[in-house]
Amino acid sequence: MAMKSLLPNLWGQDARDPFRSLRDEIDQVFESFGRGLPAGLKGLATPRFPALDVAETADAIEVTAELPGVDEKDVDVSVANRLLTIKGEKKSEHETKDKDLHVVERAYGAFSRAVPLPFAPDPKTVEATFANGVLKVHLPKPPEAAKTAEKIAIKSV
Repeated sequence: MAMKSLLPNLWGQDARDPFRSLRDEIDQVFESFGRGLPAGLKGLATPRFPALDVAETADAIEVTAELPGVDEKDVDVSVANRLLTIKGEKKSEHETKDKDLHVVERAYGAFSRAVPLPFAPDPKTVEATFANGVLKVHLPKPPEAAKTAEKIAIKSV
């Protein structure tokens, strides 16, 4: 049972609101979805790991990925045509020889994210840095991609 269902309604919403009950039912489905997966795989089973921020400036695309607990040597960044790919693996730290694990909430395993790009970057100009579990990839735009749109005159016929 979700903790929020045990708390009093502090914001004065009508408990008979049909959208609220629908939202509660949907929340229950999503909360129970991962329960059938093996312990330790739930977090990486979603297509949203690692979490990404993608930003565009006048001259580049900047991608930031959160990779907590992942070693830099276990991350691979590649660019092919118009696709940036971030792959890696978060390795298990469990020593289970002399202990029984009661709760395993941290996720381990391989991951991969692909980011479609609006241009094909030159791989020689792409820079990637990794610090404190955060990967930053800077993809400079090629000169032809940095141009602004040109207005086309419309002629009467």
